[in-house]
Amino acid sequence: MKRLPLFTVCLLLTALTGCNDDVEIVKVPLVVEVAQGTNIQLGTRPDYLIDDMANSALKTQLASCKEGPFYRTDFSIGHRGAPMQYPEHTKESYIAAARMGAGIVECDVTFTNDKELVCRHSQCDLHTTTNILAIPELAAKCSVPFTPADSNSGTPASAKCCTSDISLAEFLTLEGKMDGANPQASSVAEYLQGTPNWRTDLYASSGTLMTHKQSIALFKQLGVKMTPELKSPQVSMPFDGMTQQQYAQKILDEYTQMDVPAERVFPQSFNLADVKYWINTNPAFATQSVYLDGRDSDAGFDPNTPDTWQPSMAALFNDGVKIIAPPIWMLLTIDNENNIVPSQYAIDAKAAGLNIIAWSLERSGPLNNGGGYYYQSISDVIDNDGDMMTVVDVLAKEVGVIGIFSDWPATVSYYASCNKMPASI
Repeated sequence: MKRLPLFTVCLLLTALTGCNDDVEIVKVPLVVEVAQGTNIQLGTRPDYLIDDMANSALKTQLASCKEGPFYRTDFSIGHRGAPMQYPEHTKESYIAAARMGAGIVECDVTFTNDKELVCRHSQCDLHTTTNILAIPELAAKCSVPFTPADSNSGTPASAKCCTSDISLAEFLTLEGKMDGANPQASSVAEYLQGTPNWRTDLYASSGTLMTHKQSIALFKQLGVKMTPELKSPQVSMPFDGMTQQQYAQKILDEYTQMDVPAERVFPQSFNLADVKYWINTNPAFATQSVYLDGRDSDAGFDPNTPDTWQPSMAALFNDGVKIIAPPIWMLLTIDNENNIVPSQYAIDAKAAGLNIIAWSLERSGPLNNGGGYYYQSISDVIDNDGDMMTVVDVLAKEVGVIGIFSDWPATVSYYASCNKMPASI
């Protein structure tokens, strides 16, 4: 494994000596060595978020770090790369995430009709994340062709294009775009112009799509760890003879084939059966397999009522699960003094011995209206973008998460560097 060069951070600790009123102040230099990332660039957004915070000790502390040094850390995880401004799961998005200090970067994994693994958030999102509809010969292969909006009936424009509709060779001719579609569109060109207004198309002119193996090669080059997510198939399994377990195994096999040490890979799935399969059949990957918790879709789910989530945290741990990854809101609640604090879900997960990863920061747009899905349990105290840093602080120091997925990794990288979290190696 290539080791990155080190740089030195010098801090001054103030020590008070003496046992009476005559107190002597001694300045003690403390040297901290951290791995230097390659060309870490955080830009202006962390400064903007800090400036937007209400006055507090946390704001003062974070503001004191504006000159760095900043470095790569595994606490900062690139969620689909850096899709707040770059097309998700493209080479450009992955490179941006690494440059913003993400120590771990995600490839969501699905497959083409010739059973080759590729990076897409969903098996059937090509109509909103690529230009497939603008290529007639490929658009003709989509599961559901483009249909324009009908203003008379109120029917929105629609389409459905899946990776399993096309071959790997055809997939690689596509270009990535910002995720989104215009439901009022009367033409394909209008349909493709659906980027949310708080994102941008500035860097979306020609996103480079990647196979799973290509992402592995790129991540090795960038020096980052890898977190593939097995995406639930939207076709019947087995698919052309490939079973669900063969699909799960194929993902890990590609890391082995490309000489990636298992300790640099964090495979994820919302399907607990997939995670248990990895744990039971691939012991080298077992301790880093991640159970993505989507149980909030269960009727009656309440992160502060353990009886509403089964299996229990202890049962998950006893089954071999070591890392659980819920959405941010499930980890947080508000106490009687309107402070953001850990939820019972978070408390029970830690008590059971589970490590926690949270998702996903920077995915909600401006927070002046409460933050939407990812902040729903604490929306009453979320009213500006600066509150995001408070949320990160509670997740880090009170919940004790080991990492945070972010659509703009610079935000988490800034916090991690400022708090001198371990550097990624």
